[in-house]
Amino acid sequence: MLQSFRLDSRGVRQVLKSEELSRTVNGLAGAIAAHVRPHVPQGTVVSVHAYTTDRGAASVTVEDVRAMSWQARDGILTRAAGEVGLEVKAWQQ
Repeated sequence: MLQSFRLDSRGVRQVLKSEELSRTVNGLAGAIAAHVRPHVPQGTVVSVHAYTTDRGAASVTVEDVRAMSWQARDGILTRAAGEVGLEVKAWQQ
């Protein structure tokens, strides 16, 4: 039997803007940063920046000019995300 489904846009918006979701996202970003640190040279800064768009968000940055090559060669950020249970997909327009 096929049941109908109606998306509650207001409810989804409230969840995406909630403090609980922001805390979860920030916690995951911190966990990713913690998993990256052992894979970069000691003293390399790995920072977490929390911000808000239409929802809570965070970025993890490896502050070293070699970081792009480490990601390309070893997938340091992708692997760290996987280690905390996230799936990284290619961005598509």
